[in-house]
Amino acid sequence: MAIIKSPIFKNITESEISEMTAAGFLRAKKFRKNSFIYHVTDVVHEIGIVASGMVTIEYIDLWGNKAIMNNITPGHVFAETYALTGEPLMVDAVASETSIILFLDMNKLLDTPIDNGQFKNTHFKDTILNNLLHISIQKNLTLSNRIFCTSPKTIRERLLIYLSNESRKAGSQEFMIPFDRQQLADYLNVDRSALSKELGRIRDEGLIVFRKNKFHLLSIY
Repeated sequence: MAIIKSPIFKNITESEISEMTAAGFLRAKKFRKNSFIYHVTDVVHEIGIVASGMVTIEYIDLWGNKAIMNNITPGHVFAETYALTGEPLMVDAVASETSIILFLDMNKLLDTPIDNGQFKNTHFKDTILNNLLHISIQKNLTLSNRIFCTSPKTIRERLLIYLSNESRKAGSQEFMIPFDRQQLADYLNVDRSALSKELGRIRDEGLIVFRKNKFHLLSIY
């Protein structure tokens, strides 16, 4: 299995990837668009790594209301907290387009001795755990950002905070967002129709220009 650019494989070599695959630590599977990778209440022991495509992490309450928690793009991971803790999933992981997912089996990785002569290299276990720590820290920042975006009471405030943050992340007043309108509404936890109307108002006020998921923030000065 060829190595992919991913934070979880930082400082991991091609030969170590091959060893992990041969030992059954790592496998790949293809998913069609809209198919479920993990369901809520699943107990998992594998971390998902998006090799291609995109995965949406979503929460649906008992009344059918859906909220998008995150979109996972190529190279990034999902379900790592559940795979390490053994807690049942509180969310669904869905392929939002045709995707290839790598699965890293944490039970096998943690339980299999790597100093028994089976492996030529012995440091990848600690390296992956160290990488996971950094990933978890970054995800905490992302979660804090979503809470920040959904805290204001009005749709306008939520939109402006979200767009401002995306602009800062891109380092430009022109940027692409990873959501379509429905996904953005789910992410901000607002009604799609109301969101579209508010976007129109903000555009008419000369604060933004947008086409689909491409935005340009305009200076008010």
